[in-house]
Amino acid sequence: MSRTPPWLAMAAVLAGGVYQLRQQGRLWWCSCDYVLLWTNAYWGRNTSQHFLDPASFTHLLHGFALCGLLAWAVPRVSVVWRLWMAVSIEVLWEVLENSPFVIQRYREGTAAFGYHGDTVVNSAGDVLSCAVGFLVARRLGFRRALAVFVAVEVALAVWIRDGLLLNVLMLIYPIDAIEAWQAAGH
Repeated sequence: MSRTPPWLAMAAVLAGGVYQLRQQGRLWWCSCDYVLLWTNAYWGRNTSQHFLDPASFTHLLHGFALCGLLAWAVPRVSVVWRLWMAVSIEVLWEVLENSPFVIQRYREGTAAFGYHGDTVVNSAGDVLSCAVGFLVARRLGFRRALAVFVAVEVALAVWIRDGLLLNVLMLIYPIDAIEAWQAAGH
């Protein structure tokens, strides 16, 4: 695809994403002045503030979906460049997700009442989760990856009353009954 080494291209995309997030005013890490590798918080002020959290599993599923989509859309492109494409799309999503418009949309259309955006550290964890998801899905193949995708969605619905598909639905077309169900869980 290019003479640029894929890992260098990936680093450039990540650096550009970090720059954009900082330009948007995103903090490097939690304003609580400590960084956790993992927090179990999904609803609350620590949501999206530490490296990994329950939402990381939705970003893992982004990787599953992007692996399948890119294998279908650009089958002749090498796997490592498709991974770069997936990471680039995820970085773009992180920048968009942390824009004032989308943050406000989350607050209005979902049960994420106190959501105020991701920290840079959390966005890095989200991008890493997507990349891991891409690689896991590639290794599993379509059928097993689809089964894992469904299992993770069900587990997230039970655990945190959210998931990738619910998140997308509520962002695009909020449903009061789902919002009430989600709010009852926290």
